[in-house]
Amino acid sequence: MTISSEDELAALRQIGRIVAEALETMGKALEPGITTAELDRIGRAVMEAAGARSAPEMVYDFPGATCISVNEEIAHGIPGDRRILAGDLVNIDVSAEKDGYFADTGASFAVPPVTRAVERLCRDGRKAMWAGLGAVGTGKPFAGIGQAVGDFARRRGYTLVRNLASHGVGTSLHEEPTELATWPDASERRVMAEGMVFTVEPFLSLGAEMAEDGEDPWTLYALPRALTVQYEHTVVATRNGPMVLTLAER
Repeated sequence: MTISSEDELAALRQIGRIVAEALETMGKALEPGITTAELDRIGRAVMEAAGARSAPEMVYDFPGATCISVNEEIAHGIPGDRRILAGDLVNIDVSAEKDGYFADTGASFAVPPVTRAVERLCRDGRKAMWAGLGAVGTGKPFAGIGQAVGDFARRRGYTLVRNLASHGVGTSLHEEPTELATWPDASERRVMAEGMVFTVEPFLSLGAEMAEDGEDPWTLYALPRALTVQYEHTVVATRNGPMVLTLAER
C-alpha cells in the first residue's frame, strides 16, 4: 500500500509494534527443551492481548499463529512438538492484522552454545537486512535494495536465497509491489513512491541459493542444504529514507 494519511500511518505503527513485541517475547523465551508449539502459543498470546490476529492463519489458513523454522528449515515452519535443542538455529516469522492493517517481521536466533560461524552468520544476517534498508527512500530504485544486500553478501563470502522475495504489505499481508528481490536483479526497473509500504527480508546463507518444498505443504528447506538466516522489517519509503514500522517499544 501507499500511505495517504496520518491515521493510516498510526494504524501501521500500531500493528508494527505488536508484531515486533511478539517476536521479541518469543526470542527471549527460546531455550533448550521448549517446543515450537509452546513458543508459538507465546507469540499468539502477545498478539491476542493487543487485539491483533495472526495473519498467516487469517489469510492462508496456516496451522499456527507464527512460522517457526529450525536448522534445515528456512521458512514457513509449522509449530509442533519439535523440541528446541542447544545449538539450534531458529527463525521466527511474525505477521499480524489489526483494524484492517498488516505488518510483518522476523529474525533468526542461535540457541547457545553455537559456533563462531553461526554467531557471525546471525550478526551478518542482520547487517545484510540493514544494508538493504539503507537503500530505501522516495524515488530510489527497488534494484538498489538487492544490490546493497548482494554487495554485502559477496564481500563477506555468503550466498543469498533467490526465490524468496520481499513484498508490499499494509491492507493485506502480500500486495503490490510484489516479488521484490533482495539479491542483484538487473531486470528490476520499479521505483519507490513516497509512503510506499513493503518488507525488506534477505535470506543470507552459508551456501544455499534456493528454497525448496518439503513433505508438508508449508515448510521450505535450503537448497543445497546450508544454514540460512532471515531478518525482516516492514518499512515505509520516505524522502528522508526508510521509516521502520516493526520496532518494539523500549
